[in-house]
Amino acid sequence: MKQSKDFFWPSYVDLMTALFLTMLVLFVVSYQQFQKKNEELRVQLEDKKKLDEIKAALKKLEDPKYFVYSQKYKRYELAFNISFKENSSELYEADKPRVLEVGRFLQKQLNEANAPNDIQYLVVVEGRTARFTSRRHDGTYSYDSPKNFDGIITRQLSYARALAVTNLWRGAGINFPAPRYELVSAGSGFGGVGRYMGKDEELNRRFIIQIQPKIGSIGQ
Repeated sequence: MKQSKDFFWPSYVDLMTALFLTMLVLFVVSYQQFQKKNEELRVQLEDKKKLDEIKAALKKLEDPKYFVYSQKYKRYELAFNISFKENSSELYEADKPRVLEVGRFLQKQLNEANAPNDIQYLVVVEGRTARFTSRRHDGTYSYDSPKNFDGIITRQLSYARALAVTNLWRGAGINFPAPRYELVSAGSGFGGVGRYMGKDEELNRRFIIQIQPKIGSIGQ
């Protein structure tokens, strides 16, 4: 009987020690997983906070005098039409004051935005070109002209139109300083989302402005 008891207690102690060590390991692993998940949630919360601040900052652009928000294309668009001369990158003299007004408004609203200073923005001025159309007898429009080849000349013209806008801004002291802003002149030729069609095709001799936060700077 004594030998049985002597054998029981060491085995019991070994068993409890093994259980304790198992629980300890599980606790450490669970704590590490908790810490990792907690850090992930903290980062997600900070990113959401920054995104909310960005949305609030960009919402300051909503002014019926200058910009309207397009739900369809998810971008801010000019509240009025600015057209270039046909086959030219030259703005009409009557439109230049309004283009300058838009630049000053954009500069002011972005500089006064409540978004954090570590968020960087891409400001894209995109020039566009109208395609050649002919009206059919049924009232619809044809785009079959061989002149509608979206080649180098078309791209150069649309880029030159964007450059005309940014150069006009720079000449008037309207700047978007790096590194917080990157001002880009681009030309989409006959392409681009949200083009005018049919009888309004000539209105595509224009430029649009797109403002996007740089994704890589949000999580930093």
